[in-house]
Amino acid sequence: MEFILKKIRVEVNSKLFLKDPFSSELGLLLVREGAFLIQEMGMEHFTFKKLGANIGSTEAAIYRYFENKHKLLLYLSAWYWAWLEHNLVFVTANQSNVEERLSVAIRLLVEGPIYKENDFLDPMVLRRLVINESIKGFLTKEVDLEHASGIFSQVYRFGDRVSSIITEINPDYRYPKTLVSTILESSLLQNFNSLHLPGMLDAGSDSKDRFQFFYQLVTKTIH
Repeated sequence: MEFILKKIRVEVNSKLFLKDPFSSELGLLLVREGAFLIQEMGMEHFTFKKLGANIGSTEAAIYRYFENKHKLLLYLSAWYWAWLEHNLVFVTANQSNVEERLSVAIRLLVEGPIYKENDFLDPMVLRRLVINESIKGFLTKEVDLEHASGIFSQVYRFGDRVSSIITEINPDYRYPKTLVSTILESSLLQNFNSLHLPGMLDAGSDSKDRFQFFYQLVTKTIH
């Protein structure tokens, strides 16, 4: 199973790029190195000029693939959520116990991918990027237009899968999507705080404690 998933190239909304980065060696190199540089230096200091210098290319060549660094960030974030969806589907495929499926979903949100290797992009580099930078991708004036174009569909699809598990457990619970989005956003913030603002947490850097917190929060809420 792990070998199969490692070979999968997840698909994201084509409106995020001008040219499919996986259509050439240069495109693949720029998304790999771009993900690493963004999570290393932050969006504020990352530029296509710096990316070009790292991969031995020009800014102009990078602009053939992505309109700007904002779209590159959204592309990489979308790739991460699509990867988490693949993880959820593969891990729970033969799991009949709905409570166990919920546990897997919450663990993915709190601790990240179960399958940590992929031949195209490094899921763990993307996780660090999403924790530290992804919120900057949608707190913009253009978010409504971007939402209308469907470029946030990957995170929606993952959220819908988790929501359906909650509904399966308790069909009468009225707010499955709201609960999932709350856990999704809060789990990223808690991971960020554990790295940078540990005084805001009881659990500190221990992901097992954070998992227990969110698991208890969800199960007690829906029951």
